[in-house]
Amino acid sequence: MTDQTWNALLREQLTWHWTHQLRDRLDGLTDDEYFWEPVPGCWSVRSRGTATAPVRAGSGAMTIDFAIPVPDPPPFTTIAWRLGHVIVGVLAVRNAAHFGRAPTDYESFEYAPTAATALAQLDAEYATWLAGVESLGDAGLTRACGPAEGPYAEYPLATLVLHIHRELIHHLAEVCLLRDLYRHTHGRAVRATD
Repeated sequence: MTDQTWNALLREQLTWHWTHQLRDRLDGLTDDEYFWEPVPGCWSVRSRGTATAPVRAGSGAMTIDFAIPVPDPPPFTTIAWRLGHVIVGVLAVRNAAHFGRAPTDYESFEYAPTAATALAQLDAEYATWLAGVESLGDAGLTRACGPAEGPYAEYPLATLVLHIHRELIHHLAEVCLLRDLYRHTHGRAVRATD
């Protein structure tokens, strides 16, 4: 174990989860699952002009529901919304700030109109994130996050990496749980290998 670097260990924290517990569970995600609203008043990704929240964001044909401040309690969100949040707010914004991705934010991002497109976006941002973290090496993990991270600017990049990994594990587990709920409430038998 002494040949492991901190950088490799941080990446392994996420790649193990991605490979063994997550990515295969998202394969075959349908558009019905992606847009399913299990309760009234869900926030989602929608065709422009049909958003239900007071504010909507997105530069393309699709928008994401949101409001500032977020209502208390916050609205329930669909798989589409949760994937949009992970793709944009968790990964793409950080990839742009730290790893050379083209600038983006919730306002300018083109949200996916289909589950397949969302998964392709997720895969691309995940790959950019991992390559970016690897490029930091161990020394880069000790550098300050910088102004892109606002009040956390002085924290080391290792703190950001740990935070992003927690966010990915947390939110993508929610996506898997919603997918399980969809399967059980829509009469589709779930095999032990699903």
